[in-house]
Amino acid sequence: MKTKKLKIFYFLLTLLFLFPNMQVRAEKKMEITDQVIQVQSRKLDSKAEILAAYLEKFDSPLQYHAQDFIDAANEYNLDWKLLPSIAGVESTFGKAIPGGFNGWGWGVYGTQAIYFSSWKEAIFTVAKGLRENYLNKGLTNPYSINRVYAASPYWGGKVSYFMNDLEKFANAFEGGDMQANIGFVPKIAAISGQLALR
Repeated sequence: MKTKKLKIFYFLLTLLFLFPNMQVRAEKKMEITDQVIQVQSRKLDSKAEILAAYLEKFDSPLQYHAQDFIDAANEYNLDWKLLPSIAGVESTFGKAIPGGFNGWGWGVYGTQAIYFSSWKEAIFTVAKGLRENYLNKGLTNPYSINRVYAASPYWGGKVSYFMNDLEKFANAFEGGDMQANIGFVPKIAAISGQLALR
């Protein structure tokens, strides 16, 4: 037993002589940048709260942009339910897209598609396009928009279905007939950003 301990001792001593400068260090490198992340926080419009809750039912990535929908609808004088409803028909509320945040089939022709850099950019671009290319030309409801926007003759009925469903949801939400109205905290990008900075 004593010889075994001596062998281990000599082995370790030999290692020390062979590798005298050997150091074991653990280092975590941190990169410090001067990047500033700006988070804007504001109270949600009541329609945005309703829309966020509605989109949450569908596990939609658009639920975090409910206020953007309302702001775009106000800016371009659209029915606040139109743009989300088109997204419901075209992409199951943003879950099945060709890429580039295009949940509206906007500019999609065969294998070609328009891509956006964010959901917000897409929402405002499509809202502006609907106002200028459809509503300003007298195509004011999903059925009349259907003739130009989509090849399917059923598209207008599907968009109308979601608009009516969203209207029923809004009435129930405002009337307090929903559990989601009790203690509801909308999931929006600003809140997510604040949590990330904690």
